[in-house]
Amino acid sequence: MSSHSKRKVVTCSNAPAAIGPYSVAITTDSLVFVSGQLGIDPTSGSIVEGGIQAQTRTALTNLKSVLESAGSSLEQVVKTTVFLTDMAQFAEMNGVYAEFFTSDYPARSAIQVAALPKGGIVEVEAIAVLPA
Repeated sequence: MSSHSKRKVVTCSNAPAAIGPYSVAITTDSLVFVSGQLGIDPTSGSIVEGGIQAQTRTALTNLKSVLESAGSSLEQVVKTTVFLTDMAQFAEMNGVYAEFFTSDYPARSAIQVAALPKGGIVEVEAIAVLPA
């Protein structure tokens, strides 16, 4: 048996496709690395209307779909990074985030950025464990 981890590209039909030369997620033998998920409606390919709460809810729903396609779940997330274009919207984002992560919270960083792809105002990436 090789000492090298297996690397596998994850595809997900229930989340937006990558909008550049990257994969929506990569798994190794034990981890899932999910690329940043925006508040993009997977059907239309457009950022959802409704501001920070709607975009956060959609981004986290997309994240959940990608994790499930990889064989993991929100409960297995060990680290998230949240990118916001306006840190003044942190409390509103956090309220929606708490609907998805309800206990045994993952580690998290929140960073204000100048801009996000497609004019989004929030993006969430994650690292999760793959159940044995």
